[in-house]
Amino acid sequence: MPPHSHHKESVGGLGKMVKILLTLLPILTVVSCSPIINPNIVNKHVERIIDLTSQLVKITSTITLENTGKESVNNFHLIFEPGQGGNLSYRILKDTAKDELRVTPVKIENYKDTFNVKLNQPLNSGKTTTITLEYIFTNALVPYPSSITQKERQLVRYFGNVYFYSPYKTVKQSSSIILSSRNIESYTKVKPVSVSDSTINYGPYSEIKPFTTESLVVHYENNSPFLRVTKLDRLIEISHWGNIAVQEDIEILHTGAKLQGPFSRYDYQRDTSSNHHSIKSYKTILPAAAHSIYYRDSNGNISTSQVRARKDWIELELRPRFPLFGGWKSSYTLGYSIPSYQYLYKMPSGSYMLRMRLLDHVFDDMHVDQLETNVVLPLGVTNVQLKFPYSVDRLSDDIAHKYLDSVGRQVIRLKKSNLVEQHIQDLDIVYDWQPFLLFHKPILIAICLYALFLLVIVYVRLDFSIHKPENKKD
Repeated sequence: MPPHSHHKESVGGLGKMVKILLTLLPILTVVSCSPIINPNIVNKHVERIIDLTSQLVKITSTITLENTGKESVNNFHLIFEPGQGGNLSYRILKDTAKDELRVTPVKIENYKDTFNVKLNQPLNSGKTTTITLEYIFTNALVPYPSSITQKERQLVRYFGNVYFYSPYKTVKQSSSIILSSRNIESYTKVKPVSVSDSTINYGPYSEIKPFTTESLVVHYENNSPFLRVTKLDRLIEISHWGNIAVQEDIEILHTGAKLQGPFSRYDYQRDTSSNHHSIKSYKTILPAAAHSIYYRDSNGNISTSQVRARKDWIELELRPRFPLFGGWKSSYTLGYSIPSYQYLYKMPSGSYMLRMRLLDHVFDDMHVDQLETNVVLPLGVTNVQLKFPYSVDRLSDDIAHKYLDSVGRQVIRLKKSNLVEQHIQDLDIVYDWQPFLLFHKPILIAICLYALFLLVIVYVRLDFSIHKPENKKD
């Protein structure tokens, strides 16, 4: 063997190892940067309440987290079951003091719909804290059968998980499913399980491993209104003369079991049962100061509607021209005016702030597919700033021309999908506006009237005759 040959082989082998490490470096970097599930966090106790009394699925989980490690913990992770995150409409987490926790989406390998939750106070070693988690899911109840006759009951199925889906070990867990009826066709039986009136109780279960799933199916009668707002166009027009006009164009659809066979008006009027899957009417809540209320459908006024003044709001009962069965739809326009001093404020800086709801109440347990809110600002506004209560898509601004506007008004266009009643929150719009612009229209009207009078005077004094009349002699 030549001298130094062994040294050359060692150097060559080391070079190959360096090349391999350089090749794997990006992969190692990604793995090291991805969030790691903390094995020291344990769900000491989980209590779930699954509310299936309406067309929405409302899940409230009370979680007692325990830190079994030696170091304090500042955050934990939430992971949705596969295929469940797409139906989520609303989510909120609160700590023991009822303060909201910050939730940010993260990417964890092999898992989708994962979130990082930051604790308001660090969780020290050996300590526990209680977290309240509330979910609201839409389109989570499936009519089964999918079509029924006019006299049949509406049955739906709920698909879920017997256990609380978590990346952490759960020491003890129990669940209660609240139904809208005692008529239960079938339900998953994982012992211990019991039925009391219209409530199904699961558990308590012990020592549940992370990511444990057990299919849960509940088939029961649910005649609550399965009414969905497929499209809602909300128009807010601001006037510094003391009025704010609101108009909503609403399209609704009954998403329950479709009507099979013909509809009999005679049988429907004879049926006096209040527990029916059709929708005869529903109630809308308006602000207490609303006035000049109007409502009409494509054929004109809905004459059977009623307005009732309550202490803190106005109750408007809307009754469509025909009862709504599964697959049937309707549309109407609702408008009203409110005094601007209750929603429009002047700030110490001299700017103006409009605080109004991005979405308002349509009916109880509502589900809105698509919402578009347009806000028509006063003439001549500048430096417009917006503050959203949650993530909203802002479309490109538009220009609107109203009566006697010499220039157009700026229109803020906002869009949001998959909303529920919990999304009824305030939108803040701050802008600069000069008070002298209030006299823009009166001055424009005065100029137009002056020009008109001047034109009339000139017209009267002019003589357009071809022959001058001869003066007659006495």
